[in-house]
Amino acid sequence: MEVGMKLDLQEIRKKLDGIDKEIVSLYEKRMDLCRQVAEFKIGTGKPVYDGEREKQKLEAVKSMVQDEDNRQGAEELFSQLMTISRRLQYRLLAENGKSPDTGFCPVEEIRTAGARIVYQGVEGAYSHEAAMKYFGQEADLFHVNTWEEAMKAVEGGTADYAVLPIENSSAGAVSDNYDLLIKYHNYIVAEVMLPVSHALLGVPGSSVEQIRTVFSHPQALMQCSEYLNSHEGWKQISVENTAVAAKKILEEGDVTQAAVASEGAGKRYGLTALETEINYNRDNVTRFIVVAKKPVYWKGAGKISLCFELPHKSGSLYNMLSNFIYNNVNMVMIQSRPIPGRNWEYRFFVDIEGNLADAAVNNALTGIANEAANLRILGNY
Repeated sequence: MEVGMKLDLQEIRKKLDGIDKEIVSLYEKRMDLCRQVAEFKIGTGKPVYDGEREKQKLEAVKSMVQDEDNRQGAEELFSQLMTISRRLQYRLLAENGKSPDTGFCPVEEIRTAGARIVYQGVEGAYSHEAAMKYFGQEADLFHVNTWEEAMKAVEGGTADYAVLPIENSSAGAVSDNYDLLIKYHNYIVAEVMLPVSHALLGVPGSSVEQIRTVFSHPQALMQCSEYLNSHEGWKQISVENTAVAAKKILEEGDVTQAAVASEGAGKRYGLTALETEINYNRDNVTRFIVVAKKPVYWKGAGKISLCFELPHKSGSLYNMLSNFIYNNVNMVMIQSRPIPGRNWEYRFFVDIEGNLADAAVNNALTGIANEAANLRILGNY
């Protein structure tokens, strides 16, 4: 019986191989016709993506399927075939100079000499440290109370650059700042990776045993939760940022109060480090972005941040991301944010590897621009 089953399986596999050969031949014939479609669209200027046409095509395909159980599979198969066809057409259009203008200009270097830089918080804040790391200790820096004020300063021209945190390796994305990238028309021109090591700071003469209240930024409290929660009697209070917390306890001079901030902030404000390295992840790093008003990018840039909107519809995100897959573009990060006032619709923030001068990158962006809503390139850096 086993021999008979084996022979039957071999026969089935032979038939499958034959069918696959036919499928490959038909696929190549289909793609040749798609090339002809692209040539027609190059000549007439017709758009590649026709959502209504594809919808009608999928309905027609489903109506041809005799076995009800195969209908969804047939729809998925032809949906992928049409997606692959679009990618080919976008590439051919790009090769014929039909790629959209991104509006970005390449530069030999990001100008920093004589620049005025804004950051949120006060001196000693991690944003202040990130700004000095990128622009230098002698840079012309000034601070504001909120991240939004920093973005306004750049858009309004009172600052050349703003430095904002965008992601932490422990606490995740700084969601508010992703929203600000959409609200204001500034562009990312660089990023700064800043290792974060939190300390428990007290006024001179205080001790850990005396502490009853701890102040810091919410993310810093989160990053140190394991240590802070081990002291059951401590009350944790959120403030604008870590340096504000350090400045607050210095001004109030209360030995029962402490701040979670950097040792650098402690030295700047004359505080005592009661405990060091209290964040549970010792490899904690915050990624800061540097934003400017003009859409420029360094010629050697290797990362692109972009944003697009999608409806709450099966397969819509996959179709967008397939633009990267088809063009061999590596995606390194994706975040989603709900779109205010539009239930079940989302805005996606994506980081990819590449440069705006790369053909493959432009092909991928062309596909997304034609199929997604409100594509924005946030920066190449």
